[in-house]
Amino acid sequence: MIGYLRRVETGSDRSFVSELLCLISTVEVHLLVSNSISPSAPVLTRIESVSKRVVLLVGHGSRNASANRDFEELVSGYRARHPELTIDHCYLELAEPVLGDALDACARKFQEVVVVPLFLFAAGHTKNDIPLALSLVREKHPKVRFCAARVLGVHPNMVDVANERISAIERQEQTKQTALVVVGRGSSDPDANGDFCKLVRLLGEGKSFTWVVPSFIGIAQPSVQETIDFVARSRPERIVVQPYFLFAGRLQQQLEGMLQDFSARYPWIEVQLGSPLGLHEKLFALMDERVRETLEDAVALPCDTCQYRVPISGVTEQVGGLKSLLYSIRHAVTHSNAMPHEHAHRPLRKHVLVCTNSECAAKGSISLLIMLRRLVKKAGRSRDIRVTKTMCMGRCGEGPAVAVYPDGVWYRSVQAQDAQDLVNEHLLNDRLVARLVDNIMQ
Repeated sequence: MIGYLRRVETGSDRSFVSELLCLISTVEVHLLVSNSISPSAPVLTRIESVSKRVVLLVGHGSRNASANRDFEELVSGYRARHPELTIDHCYLELAEPVLGDALDACARKFQEVVVVPLFLFAAGHTKNDIPLALSLVREKHPKVRFCAARVLGVHPNMVDVANERISAIERQEQTKQTALVVVGRGSSDPDANGDFCKLVRLLGEGKSFTWVVPSFIGIAQPSVQETIDFVARSRPERIVVQPYFLFAGRLQQQLEGMLQDFSARYPWIEVQLGSPLGLHEKLFALMDERVRETLEDAVALPCDTCQYRVPISGVTEQVGGLKSLLYSIRHAVTHSNAMPHEHAHRPLRKHVLVCTNSECAAKGSISLLIMLRRLVKKAGRSRDIRVTKTMCMGRCGEGPAVAVYPDGVWYRSVQAQDAQDLVNEHLLNDRLVARLVDNIMQ
């Protein structure tokens, strides 16, 4: 615009344009001075660092120590990028320190805690676990301000990072006979699965791949195995498989095994596996954006403002952390099952499913089943609380698995000695046994 005005300045309106140019330059200088930034300064330098503020980066946590090291390397990189900020980290599960302990520790030292969940999409952990943890810690530390950022989500920066990983293994001259299969973790949350499919569509835009297909390695469909078998029927010369994981870990290893099996069955199709997203400057820039918008109260983690978790006029009685979550789930179930229908038995208040498949049985699920039934009977609730054994519940390696309906709450690694807590807390008093929670099905 300024260049255009300078060209016009030689014409008949020279005096007017000169004054306009002067005004624009003055405004630019004023904006730069008032914000104390240079035009090329990083985003977060616009936000005043506060000595009593901590940025808490939250990872999922893994049984794979190398995956946890990758996350901690990201934390170190972000800390080096922002020496003016106090930055800490924690995990939701499977690694230490866990979220609840980290929040409590931060609240004892800082007046403001900014929680940044480093999750690709919003699902159960960010819609339930983090808001519930915040609800509990706010009650314990009412004078401390806690705010939570959005997840990474569908963002141009994440598309760019994934594209770079694909470009590192694709051959431009062969893309017309190449299929791109993008692999996501998969979730019981349809929003997360839908966002993943949207991102895959964006990855395919402007590319010359013959096929661009989303797939999931866990929980959701279509599975990786189904997808690559389906793609193979179209006889591509090459399949590029790009994992949409932040870090390498158990899922990456599992994916490598699947592709080795596929190559043995389809030796005429070349298969190449890409690297996880990993550390990248654009990932750091997106983290900056999430922190900035949270500090400016522009956008918050959506479920952190849910009426069931913060007091809102007229519905304050719904606030209550774990109890309110169960209330909201039961409310949804009630509506979805509102159609009148006949039962051969009286309606159950709770239905407990215990996996007794071989792997869970080897870890003690049979003893757990017997103990649960004994305690329910002792409480005199056998008629409205049913404990049923099931076959595999899809949680192999994480059992014994237990699901409680209609609450839709899944527990994992449950032992016979945990039966007393499950019965007394959850089945009789609607309080989650938080240390055992695996997932909450919406």
